[in-house]
Order: sequence, then C-alpha cells, then structure tokens
Amino acid sequence: MSKKKGLSAEEKRTRMMEIFFETKDVFQLKDLEKIAPKEKGITSMSVKEVLQSLVDDGMVDCERIGTSNYYWAFPSKALHTRKRKLEALESQLSEGSQKHASLQKSIEKAKIGRCETEERTTLAKELSSLRDQREELKADVEKYKDCDPQVMEEIRQANKVAKEAANRWTDNIFAIKSWAKRKFGFEENKIDKTFGIPEDFDYID
Repeated sequence: MSKKKGLSAEEKRTRMMEIFFETKDVFQLKDLEKIAPKEKGITSMSVKEVLQSLVDDGMVDCERIGTSNYYWAFPSKALHTRKRKLEALESQLSEGSQKHASLQKSIEKAKIGRCETEERTTLAKELSSLRDQREELKADVEKYKDCDPQVMEEIRQANKVAKEAANRWTDNIFAIKSWAKRKFGFEENKIDKTFGIPEDFDYID
C-alpha cells in the first residue's frame, strides 16, 4: 500500500485560510496548532510556518496584545488583496505590452537604411577601383624608382591624386556612418558589419 502523499505548501495555505473564513474568529498560534491538524490535516509542526507565510503576504492580519499574538482574516480583505494583486499584474502586463510595441517600432526603424542601395553600391565600387589604382601606382613607383626622375615625379603626382580621391570617398563614407548613427542610433560596429566595411578602414597615409 502506497504512503499517503502530504499536503503541498499551497494546499496548506488554502486550508489555513479556510479556518479563518469559515469561523470568522480570532486565534492564537496555540489554538491553530490544535485546530489545523484535526480539521484540515495540517501538521501542528508546520502551522507556524504556514501562518507566517500568510501574514507576510498580507492575507492574514496579526496583532500583538500583551505577550500574545492574535491572528485573523476575513473574506472581504482577501478579496481586496486579490483585487490589488490583479490590478498590479494588469499594470505590469500593460507596461510589458507598451515596451514590446516600442521595441517593435525600434526594430522597424532600425531596418530603414540597411537595405542595399544603388548609391552605396556605386560608392563601394568606386572606392574599390581607387584602391586598386593606388596599388598599381605603388607597384609602378617601385618598378621605375631607378628610372627617369621626371617619370617618377609624374607617377608620384598620379599617386597623390588617387590618394586624395580615395580619401574624399573615405570622408563620404565616414559622413554617411555618422549620419546613420545620429539618425537611427546604429552602433558603429553594426554599420560596418552590415555594409561590409573592414574594421581597419581608414584614411590613406
């Protein structure tokens, strides 16, 4: 024969409240330690703990008179307590719903400008082309460094023009990033990741 399962903490609390509601009386701890085991199956050793949990939750009132504590609870107060708890939960739910809606708006807002645009594609291609030209010019300078000084000067000038052009486009990209951060609150690393901008992206010395 299986052993009888004991009452859960919540069942003990419910049965303890039944004592108050059914009698509408005021009790001392010693009274409840006698009544609860006999009428509600709550062991006398757990009465104090269950009672204190109900006092802590505001479901049972306690008043010390002289050297003794007196406990009572009426259905009307329990109803008001539950109503206040329900109102608090409804308020939390409302706040949570508003926060959720706000986050959804932020997500939709954050999506703006993250799509591939013709302007961005053009900028990226031109920047890549300028970088390639710069690398070619650097290679030419190395190749002809022992040649005619006039040729070298022409190459240096071409390299300077290419570098200035590349830095102008770098300026444009930094300006667009700055605008996106101000306008949409994007983090810089997210902008770089989204648009494929390298971590070491910077001006050309």
